[in-house]
Amino acid sequence: MPVPLLIVDDEAAHMRALCDTLQLEGYATTGVVSASAALAEMRGKAFDLLLTDLKMPEMDGIALLRAAQEIDADVAGIVMTGHGTIDTAVKAMQAGACDYIVKPFRMNQLVPVISRALEARRLRRLNKELERRILERTRELEVANRDLEAFAYSVSHDLHAPLRAIQSFCDLFVADYGAAVPAEGQTLLAHVRTGAERMGRLIEDLLSFARSGSAPINLRRVAMNELVGEVVAELGRESAGRQVDLSVRPLPDCLADPALLKQVLFNLLSNALKYTAGRDPARIEVGGELKEDEAVYSVTDNGAGFDMKYADKLFGVFQRLHSQAEFKGTGIGLSIVQRIVERHGGTVQGEGRPGEGATFRFSVPVRPGAKG
Repeated sequence: MPVPLLIVDDEAAHMRALCDTLQLEGYATTGVVSASAALAEMRGKAFDLLLTDLKMPEMDGIALLRAAQEIDADVAGIVMTGHGTIDTAVKAMQAGACDYIVKPFRMNQLVPVISRALEARRLRRLNKELERRILERTRELEVANRDLEAFAYSVSHDLHAPLRAIQSFCDLFVADYGAAVPAEGQTLLAHVRTGAERMGRLIEDLLSFARSGSAPINLRRVAMNELVGEVVAELGRESAGRQVDLSVRPLPDCLADPALLKQVLFNLLSNALKYTAGRDPARIEVGGELKEDEAVYSVTDNGAGFDMKYADKLFGVFQRLHSQAEFKGTGIGLSIVQRIVERHGGTVQGEGRPGEGATFRFSVPVRPGAKG
């Protein structure tokens, strides 16, 4: 379908010549000799491009272009002028013109200018559509996150009460009748308590997962060595009675939310402590380096490791590469790590070999706007 052009020139002969010639080039042209007539045409018909003379008695081309874009913000504009100065070009561009051309000109000069203006219009419309879709998806995601968090809190409230009741009844039963319960019954009661405790941990982890996707991010300069030190101190009781060689190399600072980044480190170091159970000594190393606009950190251990053919399951919710009998857990910790890191604009990945340990690396920006 021919592209509709509106041509405005107070010299009727020049206007008609342009219309006829551009029709031969495959465009659908409409020509008028005044700004008021051009605006009237635009109110009744859609045009992709406005080609207007600069000097006209009723309204100059720049003022006309501004008025035209109030009717159709997407219309492309080209100003024709016999006064080709830098000032003219600047004013035309400020008014929203895609280009300008100096009279007198040949048609082989005008056609490429029109093509460029139409392509600029196409890209501008595409960009607007993409922005609209991004905004729409962002709103949908915000609603989904709020619904998820509300659901998680509701589930937590509804499930915690019966779990507490189960544990309390088990305690009362053991206290009142424990002496009369045979060994097999004691074992069954222990399984009930263990199951209730695991369900409680699962609920709390689900709540943490929901919060990790909706909590606001407060970016600040983070001293990583200090933050790692805090996490190591909090995890001290998990390694009590074990020989753990933990080394922390000098780490670069980064730009992140300290509370969320602390959760990332807590989950990764807790993971390393868990999967090095049985190693004597257990070795864990925290490292980091600057790479262009980001800091890349790593947590390496000599624990159970994993088969890389299952690496795509590492960060999935409830995905576990080891059985519950081998290592306790809910399969949510690494999912939280990935969600927080990606919200900061970074990436996370894991590498491992069965029986030889694992390394998890994640990146975080080092300055505002450094990551997407």
